[in-house]
Amino acid sequence: MLVLSRKEGEKLLIGDDIVLTINRISGNRVAIGIEAPRQVRVVRGELERHEVSAGGDSSVAAAVNDTNIAVASKPHA
Repeated sequence: MLVLSRKEGEKLLIGDDIVLTINRISGNRVAIGIEAPRQVRVVRGELERHEVSAGGDSSVAAAVNDTNIAVASKPHA
């Protein structure tokens, strides 16, 4: 896992077409903006875990240790 420190307004680039922007930091909460192509699936980690247990796409990693994370994956071709 890559761990980065970012300040408000700073961006992270993933590949050629995904941009994460740190919009706001307040206490222990961070608001993140996600720019990605429409075909890229973006799901909060706790929701992905529910989909996997309900028979959803298990090829996407679920949240670990109940941390709220966003998971992005491209649909299978």
